[in-house]
Amino acid sequence: MKVSQIETPALIVERSAFENNMAAMNRLLEQTTMAFRPHYKSHKSIDVVKRQLAAGAKGITCAKLSEAEDLAQAGVGDILIANQVVQQEKLGRVAVLANKTRLTICVDDARQVAALERAVAAQGGTLYVLVEYEIGMARCGVETHEEVIHLAKLIREQPHLSFEGIQAYAGHLSHEVDLEVRKSASAAIEADLTRLKKKLEEAGLPPKEISGGSTGSVELKPRDSVYTEMQCGSYLFMDGSYAQLDLRFENSLFLLTTVISTKPDRVVTDGGMKSLGMDQGAPIFVGYEGLPVKMSEEHGQVTAPGHKAEMGDKLRYIPGHCCTTINMHDKLYLVDGEEVVDIWPVTSRGKSQ
Repeated sequence: MKVSQIETPALIVERSAFENNMAAMNRLLEQTTMAFRPHYKSHKSIDVVKRQLAAGAKGITCAKLSEAEDLAQAGVGDILIANQVVQQEKLGRVAVLANKTRLTICVDDARQVAALERAVAAQGGTLYVLVEYEIGMARCGVETHEEVIHLAKLIREQPHLSFEGIQAYAGHLSHEVDLEVRKSASAAIEADLTRLKKKLEEAGLPPKEISGGSTGSVELKPRDSVYTEMQCGSYLFMDGSYAQLDLRFENSLFLLTTVISTKPDRVVTDGGMKSLGMDQGAPIFVGYEGLPVKMSEEHGQVTAPGHKAEMGDKLRYIPGHCCTTINMHDKLYLVDGEEVVDIWPVTSRGKSQ
């Protein structure tokens, strides 16, 4: 199958760039003491997971229980849900899953600890638990060292829960354009977590894992970082938002569209907001970089006086945000030049529960 034969709009992945990104991350982490636990939410594809595990990933991070169930069904043996699960109706599923795979989950409240213990006790398994620590994102997580220690002690007292360590995700720095701001904030987080780790050790609660990190911050971690594992996801694909950060990774993901109408001053394609995420900005139209873009539900439009585009031509977009874009599609076409070499189902598309 040729790329020109793909019905559009559709997501394509350039094989060489994808493989280069995977190799670049591996080289980066090989120079540190950190292991790799890539984030499933960026691609939601078991085919990609298999490649990440074959390349040396220790396990997989995900955001939702439904994603974790898909991963376990595919045979993934070490899964982290980097999130809180509190709905009573879901806790039984967490307990069942903990008997099928090595499952870790995050907490930031004593009530969660008690509820998880009751659920897992009913199934007779063991659930590994990270205490989420707030490091500047202002989302989930306890805010003081004392609260972390309190929850760690509480977890340790539960027969069916095991205190694993700390979840510390600095998502607020992931897309920070100012490199000096990213550097200084990352260094401050590193120092704070080092102090917290020492306090936990002194309390007889040494953390086995300190987990977090993102594509935008992984390069700033010291060789002997207090972090033990990184949860990067977007590094495989990149996007318009990350393009501003001048990272070592390259764009491999594109929305392939067809030009459906032209005027002397504009080009209109069949790919709109129902085909790619707009939460981190408009896409970049390849070949028309820097020109005004207008997006509607079903159409993408670039103002380009003097353009040479013709109806039926193919036009690629670099999505503003790769993760939310992939969640809109059923499949990824892996391409090499003009050839489609594989098709990867987006296994967990829409799995948001």
